[in-house]
Amino acid sequence: MRPRLTLCLLLLCPLFQLSASDWPRWRGPTGDGHADPAQKVPEKWSESEKIVWRSPLRGRGHSSPTVAGNRIFLSTADTAAQEQLVLCLDRATGRELWATVVHRGNLDSGNHRLSSPAASSVTWDGERAYINFPNAKGIHTSALDASGRILWQRRIGDFVMHQGFGSSPVVHGDVVLVSADHRGGGVIQGLNRRTGDVVWSHERPKIPNYTTPAIMEVAGRVQAVLAGCNLITSLDPLTGNKFWEVAGATEECVTTAVTDGQRVFVSGGYPKNNTTAVDADGSGKIAWQNNTRVYVPSKLVREGHLYAILDAGQAVCWKSDTGEELWREKVDRDFYGSPVMLGDRIFVTNQRAVTSVLQVSPKGMKLIAQNKLGDESLSSPSICGNRIYLRSGKTSPERQEFLWAIGD
Repeated sequence: MRPRLTLCLLLLCPLFQLSASDWPRWRGPTGDGHADPAQKVPEKWSESEKIVWRSPLRGRGHSSPTVAGNRIFLSTADTAAQEQLVLCLDRATGRELWATVVHRGNLDSGNHRLSSPAASSVTWDGERAYINFPNAKGIHTSALDASGRILWQRRIGDFVMHQGFGSSPVVHGDVVLVSADHRGGGVIQGLNRRTGDVVWSHERPKIPNYTTPAIMEVAGRVQAVLAGCNLITSLDPLTGNKFWEVAGATEECVTTAVTDGQRVFVSGGYPKNNTTAVDADGSGKIAWQNNTRVYVPSKLVREGHLYAILDAGQAVCWKSDTGEELWREKVDRDFYGSPVMLGDRIFVTNQRAVTSVLQVSPKGMKLIAQNKLGDESLSSPSICGNRIYLRSGKTSPERQEFLWAIGD
């Protein structure tokens, strides 16, 4: 296992042994979209090639697969039954092991035509699964055990729905971090992961925002970083103490922050397009910024370079220290899922359920393959244990969502 991956697994949950063959949370074991580069996965596939199994899913959702041990967790929403659920599948076969109704009634997906009341991804800490759902005009965090039994639920606060809600819970030590920014006045909280009790809490501005906090070791300390509400904020994830906060980015952000070890990179798309690099040492210095629209897909950092997939369909590479743009190339269009990096390959799925495989370096980009599974997808791939797990939907003859396991 890479030393960096080992460290990040310990940062995620120091009390449990997590495997490099797992994908235990949003953006994977390191929280930055990197998969273990030692594994081998297919670069080309179809509905009849390289499919290990395909499992039909109840309802609809945008959450990415959370893979831990012999299980896969997904959030989903059955709007006909008015239920928000966590599903658990067998990793080897795709068979459903259990489905727990977390909320019944009072579903609200938001005003965006593509939003979903099940957009948050499940986080697994070795004992419990955690999930955020918008319900009954509030945001709720729930903890479930390995059998699907609900252990505790916490209403984070009221929530004024705008475009939707998609922030995922993040575990660090004994604390579960949850953010819920909205027009009524948002909040970011640290909850005790065993009991759901509030450990610390900060009020946020009255602005809609959608980002998931990022736990990262940067500038010599572990920081929880989130952008949006015209702020870039760094907190101690265990105590909530504010390390630093600067004006920056824009009002509405979706992407999860990433780092090169010295700088933090954030981006947003309303009311202005903005990509920003800020020194994470507390100086408040903006290292560089530009007006590139990287609104929904989160970014990737590799060997001193920042890679991004623009919503509109271009891939771009910047030097992480200066922001110098080295190249920009067309890939496809309509990207909502976030990219995953495996060595020098990027896997990214667009709204039409086409996964592009790119080979990237500071010198340029090569399109390796484009693979279509289904008709629609707003989820991100999970790559672990020599397999790719993809969530997509078929629209004919009736709409049906599936989880696909891709491998040799």
